[in-house]
Amino acid sequence: MNEYVLAILLFGSAFGLLVSGIPIWAGLAGISVIFILSFSPHLMPTLPYVLHGSMDSFALLAIPLFILLSAPIAASHASKDLYETLHKWLHKIPGGLGIANMVGCGIFAALCGSSPATAAAIGGIGIPEMRRRGYSAALATGLIAHAGTFGILIPPSVTMILYGVATETSIGKCFIAGVIPGILLVVLSCAWLAIVFFYRKIVPASPGSTYFLETEAVDEQFSWAERFFSLFKVLPFVLIIVGIMGSLYGGWATPSEAGGLGAVLSLFFVMTIYRIWRPKQLWPIFIKALNESSMILMIMAAALVFAWVSSDLYATQALGELILQLPLGKWGIIVVINILLLLLGCFIPPAAVILMVAPLLLPIIQGLGFDPIWFAVIMTVNLEIGLVTPPVGLNLYVVKNIAPDVPMSQVLLGVTPFVIIDLLVIVLLCIWPELAIWLPNKMIG
Repeated sequence: MNEYVLAILLFGSAFGLLVSGIPIWAGLAGISVIFILSFSPHLMPTLPYVLHGSMDSFALLAIPLFILLSAPIAASHASKDLYETLHKWLHKIPGGLGIANMVGCGIFAALCGSSPATAAAIGGIGIPEMRRRGYSAALATGLIAHAGTFGILIPPSVTMILYGVATETSIGKCFIAGVIPGILLVVLSCAWLAIVFFYRKIVPASPGSTYFLETEAVDEQFSWAERFFSLFKVLPFVLIIVGIMGSLYGGWATPSEAGGLGAVLSLFFVMTIYRIWRPKQLWPIFIKALNESSMILMIMAAALVFAWVSSDLYATQALGELILQLPLGKWGIIVVINILLLLLGCFIPPAAVILMVAPLLLPIIQGLGFDPIWFAVIMTVNLEIGLVTPPVGLNLYVVKNIAPDVPMSQVLLGVTPFVIIDLLVIVLLCIWPELAIWLPNKMIG
């Protein structure tokens, strides 16, 4: 069979299985075995060794450790305290309530690392509060759906770990590469909120207005003592982020070591601040972390086997050559790759896209002369958009569950300006790659 036809058949079959609803690991493992039996049956005895070798990596320890870091925080009232603290400090800024939600999602995303979990934790508090204070249903839900996606870009990010392992790229540098683009994304999103608030102040709302806010209560008063006192519960968790990023940037620790220390500190702070220390309280936290870690590692094992099969059948190389031969120039090919990632992100969760597609695209990216660390950020921002676009946009369904009376059309209306901001960040990263690679290139060790 022609290698190009084989490549299209292999990747098309995998895509079809993944969008069918079958568990991701089962789909990738199943299609790998089918193609081995069909085209290279002599490889079957080698499969167990490949499977074991793909998981025999010290770097993979970072995944369960960072999940264990986030699990206690997600189980506590940290999201509520974070939200209230930011509101006390930002409530006088134009659009301060929305900005507090946006920044809260950014910080909680760094602690949690999961986009749907971030949207659920902050949105469960923020969406009702914003609507009560005059924010339209579209703006309130769209804001949270978008801000929840920060979890896969702002470090520490499990998806960056997966990219690093799948492409054999430095996980620490992938983490640090997300810092400036993550901050830029938060700043641009907050700037849009301030513009919306200012516009509504000078232009009266029309009766048919469905996006802009009507009013925002600004008569609350918080003393400086209340503001500073509110920091006591939040600062320890923020220090965890600073400690992890500082240790990675300074070369003092590997991602696995930083994740291990962060997990211990996270559990300690939750036990001391929120009094979650009884066995019946801790057991569900450990079970949740174990389940999530097992799921991700099973997906990773199946994806690495799939990558091995596609490489042995020359499907990866054939598809890469086909893309490189497109008469579009290197930036035209980057546009095609971005469109491909956007489409995949609409149907498949980010972890599966990264594990399945990153090893395929990396040789193309390097062949075009682009930095793999830069591409990690480009890929992640594309997948962020997939989390807020139908039909499988996970964050859309999270906020719809929080506000079931809001039609999905309104949620999509609210998230549209933020999708444009995501696309703007991708353009800025293409114009100034230093936004992603400057900090990693300054790392020690």
